[in-house]
Amino acid sequence: MSSGGRKVFALVVSVAAVILLDQASKAALVASLEPGRSVTVIPRVLDLTHTTNTGAAFGLLQGSSGLVVMFALLVVTTLLVWFFWTREGRHLLMFVGLGLVVGGALGNLVDRLFRGRVIDFIDFKWWPVFNVADIAIVVGVGLIVLRTALDLFAEQREQSEKGAGGATRDA
Repeated sequence: MSSGGRKVFALVVSVAAVILLDQASKAALVASLEPGRSVTVIPRVLDLTHTTNTGAAFGLLQGSSGLVVMFALLVVTTLLVWFFWTREGRHLLMFVGLGLVVGGALGNLVDRLFRGRVIDFIDFKWWPVFNVADIAIVVGVGLIVLRTALDLFAEQREQSEKGAGGATRDA
C-alpha cells in the first residue's frame, strides 16, 4: 500500500472506530441507565450520568438541533474537501486527527438524526457532561494543531538554516 493509501486508510479507520465506540458506549448506557440517573465511578470526581443534549458542545445552543445538524454537515464537508485538496505531503498524524474529528462529528450527528438529541454521559463534576464523540473531536483537533505547529517550526528552522548557510562575513 502506498504512503497516500495508508494515510487514507488511517483516516477511514479512525472515522469508523470513533463512530463504533461512540454508538456502542451510548447503546450500553441507554440499556443500563435511565435518563437523569447517575452511577458513581470515582466519588466526587467521575459519574456516568445519562443526559441528553439538543444543542452543540457543552450544552450550547439548546433546542437548535436543526441548526446544529446543518452546521456539523457544513464543517465536516468543508474539512474533508479542504484536507483532500491540500493532502499532498501531509503527515499521517493529520489524517488520524481529521478522522477523529469527522468520526466524532458523525457520531453525534447519528444521535441527532435518529434520536433527536445527543446522549452525553461522562460526568466530571467540574465540567459539562460529554461523550466519546466529544473526546474524539477534542483529541483530533489537538493532533491537527500539534502537527501543524511541528510543521511550521520545521519550516522556520529550515528557512533560517538556509539563510545562515548563504550568509557571508565581511573581512
